Amino acid sequence: MNADPLLTLMIFIPLLGMAVVLALPSRAHDLIRWTATAFSAPPLLLAVVLLARFQPSAQGFQFVQRGAWIPAFNIEYFVGVDGISITMVVLTALLCLICMVASFGIDKGVKGYYALFLLLETGMLGVFCALDFFLFFVFWELMLLPMYFLIGIWGGPRREYAAIKFFLYTLLGSVLILVTILYLYFASDPHSFDMTRLSRTAHIPMNVQLVLWTALFIGFAIKIPAFPFHTWLPDAHVEAPTAISVILAGVLLKMGTYGILPAATLAPAWHGKSLAFWLLAALGTFNIVYGAVCAMAQADMKKLVAYSSISHMGYVMLGMAAFTPQGINGAVLQMFNHGTVTAMLFLLVGVIYDRAHHREIAGFGGLASIMPVYTGVTGLAFFAAMGLPGLSAFISEALVLLGAWQAYPALTVVGASAVVLTAGYLLWTLQRMFLGKPNEKYLTLPEINFRELCTLVPLGAIVVFLGVYPTPILDLQSPALVRLNDHVVQAAAQAAGTERVADAR
Repeated sequence: MNADPLLTLMIFIPLLGMAVVLALPSRAHDLIRWTATAFSAPPLLLAVVLLARFQPSAQGFQFVQRGAWIPAFNIEYFVGVDGISITMVVLTALLCLICMVASFGIDKGVKGYYALFLLLETGMLGVFCALDFFLFFVFWELMLLPMYFLIGIWGGPRREYAAIKFFLYTLLGSVLILVTILYLYFASDPHSFDMTRLSRTAHIPMNVQLVLWTALFIGFAIKIPAFPFHTWLPDAHVEAPTAISVILAGVLLKMGTYGILPAATLAPAWHGKSLAFWLLAALGTFNIVYGAVCAMAQADMKKLVAYSSISHMGYVMLGMAAFTPQGINGAVLQMFNHGTVTAMLFLLVGVIYDRAHHREIAGFGGLASIMPVYTGVTGLAFFAAMGLPGLSAFISEALVLLGAWQAYPALTVVGASAVVLTAGYLLWTLQRMFLGKPNEKYLTLPEINFRELCTLVPLGAIVVFLGVYPTPILDLQSPALVRLNDHVVQAAAQAAGTERVADAR
């Protein structure tokens, strides 16, 4: 096995932490909490080290570690990061540490909860680092069981229903991904699961490319989630504990769009334009509008944030479909920005739920005079989700719309119009919850505490910093996106050439 062990250490330290947590006495709740948190800190520190050492202009993947795993079938332990995945790795490590702190209120089955969370962290980090499709699938499936139990045991009143629905939807997507991986494995010569080689698919007939891309798209779209595969998300969010909702929105949804990026080279050319990309753009636009309309109709604050998340992920799909420099940069930046903003929103929902024990928007009122600090932080998160200039989401959404206009002007107009809907449901929520006459029932609600602020302040700082100065993350991801775009253009040209030769015969 060769080279840099940093990624391997980052991936598997939480797994070691899980073993340590399981060895601790079940009743030592505080010791378990702090031990699990301690094992979530090194992955974030290592992610920061990787980020500091990363060279955006370098070709290919960095911090690569590669070695034989199952030599008989040419399966390798192969990990590495580029400018796209390094941002997702940092986001995942940051949110996991924050969620460990946010979970200190869990008092049922503490050992099991933190052990499963650490296992989940290993799976998520592994997905963003894996460069062997078999290894990618192992990490992908490794996330499924911990998330199922974390929702099904520590969730709300309908937790079993939400957990089973999440499991079945994700399992269906996994089957489609696995079938596609197996086809690509046997189509390659020599047989290999190497993701850096499987993107070269010109030798696969165009009709098969379309089937493969569709299967991969559905598999990953369930995770985004794109309409009509979205129905598991609101149920999972509403029933999940606060920290699990943060992970669902902040990390797991990004795995869907992250998986679609390398699959883009499987999109066939059709009369000079990619039909697959047009469908992706149409679905993304529909997601933007549909999610915003559904959010406006919600009485439960957590369900409102869940549908808002569906709407904002539509911008990622639209930017990816455009595949222009502005569009794809905006899409990947939106993946990161959505992770920070939506994580703030779900954490804020958890703060008020812990105090009032409900999330009904109409049940509050005048919270600004009762909890002014909480109101200020919530206002920042709401304005960021709204895409207010000076905050991070504005930059990414503006880039998406700039890029999409060049490819799909009509769809871009529809998507941009949803900004009004987003502002509508967020401002309406702010008005009903925080303004007006205070509800006498909640006059004594305690202000947000130090631990809760520790989970929110880092995210708020990132939102403001990237809203004012997004250049560092754009410089980080742009070279990798340029290389990906070159691969897509080359694959489309080769596919079109193969089709012309077949027609001539």
